[in-house]
Amino acid sequence: MNSKETFLFTSESVTEGHPDKMADQISDSILDAIISQDKNCRVACETMLTTGMAFIAGEISTDTYVEIPEVVRKTIKEIGYTDADYGIDYKSCAVLTSIDKQSPDIAMGVEQGEEIGAGDQGMMFGYATDETKEYMPLTILLSHKLAKRLSDVRKQGLLPYLRPDGKTQVTIRYNGFIPEKVTAIVISAQHDPDIELEKLRKDIVKNVIEYIIPRDMWDSDIKIYINPTGRFVMGGPYADAGLTGRKIVVDTYGGISAHGGGAFSGKDPTKVDRSGAYMARYIAKNMVAAELAKRCEVQLAYAIGVKEPVSIMLHTYGTGKLPKEDMKKLITDNFDLTPKGIITTLDLLRPIYKKTAAYGHFGREDADFTWEKTDKADILKKQAGV
Repeated sequence: MNSKETFLFTSESVTEGHPDKMADQISDSILDAIISQDKNCRVACETMLTTGMAFIAGEISTDTYVEIPEVVRKTIKEIGYTDADYGIDYKSCAVLTSIDKQSPDIAMGVEQGEEIGAGDQGMMFGYATDETKEYMPLTILLSHKLAKRLSDVRKQGLLPYLRPDGKTQVTIRYNGFIPEKVTAIVISAQHDPDIELEKLRKDIVKNVIEYIIPRDMWDSDIKIYINPTGRFVMGGPYADAGLTGRKIVVDTYGGISAHGGGAFSGKDPTKVDRSGAYMARYIAKNMVAAELAKRCEVQLAYAIGVKEPVSIMLHTYGTGKLPKEDMKKLITDNFDLTPKGIITTLDLLRPIYKKTAAYGHFGREDADFTWEKTDKADILKKQAGV
């Protein structure tokens, strides 16, 4: 993809009732419950869901106590699985746990007195683009908004026959870096068995698609597919087992940027595959907000137990206003990339994580999403002299 190419690009999202997203929210709810009482906790919490059952596993070291089954049931209830007919419900589901403490070998590398070593090796990517005010690709932004709207109309009683599971997908025609028209929309929404398909489709067009996507963005030959198989009654963990960390592209940039492979949910911020990705987004967004590039991708890489990143990469897709080495120097001069520096800069030792676990970790207008601030843009622009 370049500034002169015309192409179609597609991103997808899922609702909070999708089984994988349920698993992410449960893992992050457990993290929130622990970190709210113990900022020195070490949490790596995984969730697996299937019919009538939630299985929680992982490594947790903490001085506090959390009633994990209670947290799990509360999260499932908030998502909307309140009836056993849905395949799982918060009251009757089984909650199994298998929790061990953090490996002493890992702890030895992370705990370094006042400092913190990286909790794992790996590479993390952050991305930003000026095509939207949120500095996000429009495809993933609209997919998230459609998914969120599906849940909103269900919870508000506007479309009460909807159930919690759902998926959305948006295709946009780009002219270079500029999004032109939406060419295709796919929505699959779980529903009660007695609703007529034609009514469901009309209701979703009116109350979801037209509510989110302005008509002037519709291509003249737009294709809209709503429940294309014709029926979506059984969903959630009954239809498909859910696992933490299986929607990493939905969580980030919808496929338009590289991904290091590390999932986010259920991990405390010493795990750099989460906190490092947040910092990379913070850097990329401030670079674009400073008008030093129209698109920016940042890669950070770490070695377990080592404070400083082993590499920093910057990619501006030919839109950078400065040589890459000069832009890289702006990064090292203005951003503390040690795990402790990231945690302090972004104020990550707070119970903020459950809300990140659905509808994307980036592009959110919420004060708790500190990595979305553009407070470094002015100083970057001044130092760049552009």
